Amino acid sequence: MRDILDLDRYPLDQRGSADYEALVSRCKADLAAGGMFNLEGFMKPAPIAETLAYAMPKFDTEAFRHERMHNIYFKTVIPDVPADSPLYTEFSTSNLTLCADQLQAAPVTKLYEWPPFVDFLADVMERPALFPMADPLARLNVMAYRDGQGLNWHFDRSEFTTTLLLQAPEEGSTFLYRTDLRSADDPNYAGVERLVRGQDPDVQALDVEPGTLNVFRGVNTPHCVTPAKGKRARVVTVLTYYETEGAMFTEEERLGFYGRTS
Repeated sequence: MRDILDLDRYPLDQRGSADYEALVSRCKADLAAGGMFNLEGFMKPAPIAETLAYAMPKFDTEAFRHERMHNIYFKTVIPDVPADSPLYTEFSTSNLTLCADQLQAAPVTKLYEWPPFVDFLADVMERPALFPMADPLARLNVMAYRDGQGLNWHFDRSEFTTTLLLQAPEEGSTFLYRTDLRSADDPNYAGVERLVRGQDPDVQALDVEPGTLNVFRGVNTPHCVTPAKGKRARVVTVLTYYETEGAMFTEEERLGFYGRTS
């Protein structure tokens, strides 16, 4: 993996060493403070270029164009919320998606399946173990956001999301987030309403460089990516892991996210 990752800077292959433990401690501290951590230059330029060369032609011929209108919860009915509430405000999300079965020869697939990387995420998230998905479509995705396309406000279903930026657009695609707007015990509907109205002063913005690994705790932190601008697309890899082996999407979920079930 040394030809793919900067293992001198990020010694994922030296689990138990002092340098490894220092990295894990740093990532835990960043998670606690801001709900995320970033490892800049995690993937080297050559495998990034190789992945882009492999994936970009597929966006024109094989990708699923995912477009939908949705509220921040992705729900048609929000418990205990009247139908005229601003919480039902809908936003537009649009991207092009390649699935794991279309990316088998790309370096990002080698990263996804590399056990030390999975162990590292488990150590930072303080989980006994994490496992790659068994789902042939959902386990690994590469998404492109072309001019005008973006990912709008939402909460994640899973506790954390792991992404690797492969290419930044000419403009736009800024990551916006509001740390811990709700909790397991308090949905904070009033606070969420302020956010969807554009009235939350605590929204933060983040722009990262290609090659950056971002691990984000998004289940209670709403977030979005503003629309890309220009001829160059934003391209990002999404790597999904679960605490149990054999995780699969339902056929309904596959059809909704990818336009096919197998």
